[in-house]
Amino acid sequence: MGETTSAFATATIQALVGPLLLALDLCGTFVFALSGGMTGVRHRLDIFGVLALSFAAATSGGIGRDVLLGATPPAAIRDWRYIAVSLLAGAFAFYWYSILDRWRSSVLVLDAAGLSLFAVSGALKALAFQLNPLAAAMLGMLTGVGGGIARDLLVSEVPTILRSELYAVAALAGSSVVVVGTLLKLPSTVTTLAGAALCFTIRLVAIRRGWRLPIADENRRPRPGKRTPAAAE
Repeated sequence: MGETTSAFATATIQALVGPLLLALDLCGTFVFALSGGMTGVRHRLDIFGVLALSFAAATSGGIGRDVLLGATPPAAIRDWRYIAVSLLAGAFAFYWYSILDRWRSSVLVLDAAGLSLFAVSGALKALAFQLNPLAAAMLGMLTGVGGGIARDLLVSEVPTILRSELYAVAALAGSSVVVVGTLLKLPSTVTTLAGAALCFTIRLVAIRRGWRLPIADENRRPRPGKRTPAAAE
């Protein structure tokens, strides 16, 4: 009886968040694909490379999320709309790059938007699969940063998440708002918008003001040929 009730509750949650989750996923796919496509153009890739980078940037986070949840095959592969949206955005970036590049720091803005959308959608889907609050927040963060990591690695750049910038922190903040709002039984639309707005704001403000996480002090490292106190003993 308990298992039946649990299954019914899961199905009910998924039915409620399904349309919202799909809309967030597709919007996130589009903006991350634009970000990936513009990065490909800046690195002078051919059209196949640009489209491949767009698809990788747009779907890597969602694929990783679905694999961890056991929702296989992942939606980005199973649903043709994800592929179509990512390729359409990649083609737009390839042929109309000059239009997009007129926006100052457009790639960073698009990346922040994609990060926000995927962070909240990842948390929502994790909650729909009845993960505990901490795991749902962490999975939301991983969903948000996955696309950016794939994009940067494919063009031989150090991923943004490893460069002391407020990237994963912003995603975690946005996904946490969704989780806390769900625990408080607030409307999912309100918490989703609030979480996405918080993530986007933190990321943009960090870019504008140069906010970064602390980094290791190189002066603390022992220099070659210089013995540390422990070695002297």
